[in-house]
Amino acid sequence: MQHPPVTALPTPSLDLCSEQEVTRLVHDFYARVRDEPRLAPVFTARVHDWDAHLAQLVDFWSAMLRGTRRFNGAPMPKHMAMDELDRDLFDRWLQLFRQTTAECANPPMQRLADDVATRIADTFWRRFQMLRWPQLPIAGAVRLD
Repeated sequence: MQHPPVTALPTPSLDLCSEQEVTRLVHDFYARVRDEPRLAPVFTARVHDWDAHLAQLVDFWSAMLRGTRRFNGAPMPKHMAMDELDRDLFDRWLQLFRQTTAECANPPMQRLADDVATRIADTFWRRFQMLRWPQLPIAGAVRLD
């Protein structure tokens, strides 16, 4: 039985995408998040300066996609302190992200960004479960149905 060839993921590089593409991805994605009925209240309760937050997120995604080193932050503790997180929120976040990357007209950037986002959602959800319910087995990875 032959399997389709596994295509290696692009690596972060300045050639993968432009800073403008990263900025557009972040801004378009978080515009969707702010309109999503379940996600919007979570962000509205915590983000009081959207310009500063978006700038930090552009720095993060620039690091992930372009290999720049501007990002300075620790997102894990902030997210782990959010009691209202649930699996559906992670799935919605990832679905909106993939919808946004699909519109970026840069397939290599889309593939890497989707992979990074999936890993982030999975890691955060698993860590959240371990902190909240340490006695329970860890449920599977974040999914898109």
